[in-house]
Amino acid sequence: MSILDAVIMGIVEGLTEFLPISSTGHLILTSTILGIPQSEFNKTFEIVIQLGAILSVVFLYFDRLKSNIELWKRIIAAFIPTGIIGFVLYKIIKHYLFNPNIVAVSLIIGGIIIILIENRMKDIDKHKGMDLSKLSYKKAVFIGIIQSLATIPGTSRSAATIIGGLFAQMDRKTAVEFSFLLAVPTMFAATGYDLLKSGVSISHSQWHLIAVGFVVSFFSALLAVKSFVAFVSKYNFVGFGVYRIIVGILFFLINFGIIV
Repeated sequence: MSILDAVIMGIVEGLTEFLPISSTGHLILTSTILGIPQSEFNKTFEIVIQLGAILSVVFLYFDRLKSNIELWKRIIAAFIPTGIIGFVLYKIIKHYLFNPNIVAVSLIIGGIIIILIENRMKDIDKHKGMDLSKLSYKKAVFIGIIQSLATIPGTSRSAATIIGGLFAQMDRKTAVEFSFLLAVPTMFAATGYDLLKSGVSISHSQWHLIAVGFVVSFFSALLAVKSFVAFVSKYNFVGFGVYRIIVGILFFLINFGIIV
């Protein structure tokens, strides 16, 4: 992996982490297109630079997070199911599921689900104004369980939590913001655990690449978060569903040599 590769991967991560299109899936697909092998280091790189994007949420929502204990209780309640499942299935996920074909299938299936849900929940925004600090623990845990599906690369953590939020009767903007906030403990835990398991094998030059991807993902995520909130305040998620399907199909065509 070169510095340019790290910059490109950082941009892709930052722009896709909070969109319901799967940042991990896009990183895997991007690394495939760039000819970067899915080595243990590259798998760790793809996970660690997500932390750069997550820190953009801490930066943007710091005032809201620093003193709202009730909100933190809901966030932690939602995080617990994903934390348990991610810990139990870590080896399977890391060694078997980081596969471009699995990503493509997940993108297509997820896109279809998003479109179907939008068509069945057209009155979502009648629930505007939900206070996340008063979200029931039952609904918080439910969203966390749905988020655990995102352990499959290509599913999208953001898409899973947003869909869970919609079923929990949140409006689109509130579901998106809860997805942002839930990303903080989820990705800190995922990054920390992955570094604990594989950090000792990372060389000095590789840490340099991680630092570049980390910083780039932070700044590109700042732009993505602000733009996404503005977008969902006016529009629905159907476009993201269509995008996922197109990307999944295109990748299959590229992967099997139909498109060069």
